[in-house]
Amino acid sequence: MGRGRVELKKIENKINRQVTFAKRRNGLLKKAYELSVLCEAEVALIIFSTRGKLYEFSSTSNTLKTLERYQKCSYGTLEVKQSGRDSNEEKFYREYLKLKAKYESLQRYQRHLLGDELGPLNIDELEHLELQLDTSLKHIKSTRTQLMLDQLSDLQTKEKLWIEANKGLERKLEEIYAENNLQQSWGGGEQSGAYSQQHPQTQGFFQPLECNSTLQIGYDPASSSQITGVTSGQNINGIVPGWML
Repeated sequence: MGRGRVELKKIENKINRQVTFAKRRNGLLKKAYELSVLCEAEVALIIFSTRGKLYEFSSTSNTLKTLERYQKCSYGTLEVKQSGRDSNEEKFYREYLKLKAKYESLQRYQRHLLGDELGPLNIDELEHLELQLDTSLKHIKSTRTQLMLDQLSDLQTKEKLWIEANKGLERKLEEIYAENNLQQSWGGGEQSGAYSQQHPQTQGFFQPLECNSTLQIGYDPASSSQITGVTSGQNINGIVPGWML
């Protein structure tokens, strides 16, 4: 039967603990030796007992060489990382100082453009500031003029479109008027034809009046006597009094 699984915990019995320590120590030293021989690895093993006794193994002639190599690999990497971190922080700090100085310079230049804090400036700096303002003003005027020209061009284009649209509407209105006039002319022709057909029938209802074709201008005694007779007859009948004639 195989050995059972050993529970990993502190051995309370001192004798058993010392026996187990001796066995496992020898086994560990043997494994380190085998590893160095089989794999040509540089191995260093250090063991301290509970009483402070040292047990060591080194595949090289001296354990200190292996420890120095270990120290260079471990602490040297930490130092390199720390130095790299310090250099990065220093680099960032220098960059921060540059940006801060540039920001302050821009703020000061803006105040100068607004006409503030001009006392410390000399003549050359003032002339340079004046030239910069003139250049900026010309650029602003040029930009404004170009913007106005662009807007004018857009308005002219819209005006042309509106004119073309109005012409199209006028043509449509003329076509509508022409169609209406044509329909009215057709309707008038039909009505005139119907009237010409009905006119001969209506002529039978009207009879010519018989009248004297001679026109007499001046005083006629016969007619006056007839009128006098009529008026006298009317006076007799009492219809029209004589004083009204």
